[in-house]
Amino acid sequence: MPTPLTPSERSLRARAAAHALHATGKTNTGPATRAALARFEAEVDPEGTLSPEERTRRAEHARKSYMTLLALKSAKARRRRAAS
Repeated sequence: MPTPLTPSERSLRARAAAHALHATGKTNTGPATRAALARFEAEVDPEGTLSPEERTRRAEHARKSYMTLLALKSAKARRRRAAS
């Protein structure tokens, strides 16, 4: 029976597998990525009056803001779990 992996080793193995999967191009996240960007574009330019470049720039900032807030919520949840 092989020696069990530590959490750190399991994380490294999973990361290597993810990189291998992405290297082969067998992931199909394109449609989801486009849908998410369209959501942020609609949020920052509901009437469609901005230039495509400006709309994309603002949508990227809206996406980064959303992801940063998710990271903050995650950090707070981890801290609560660690305290209990």
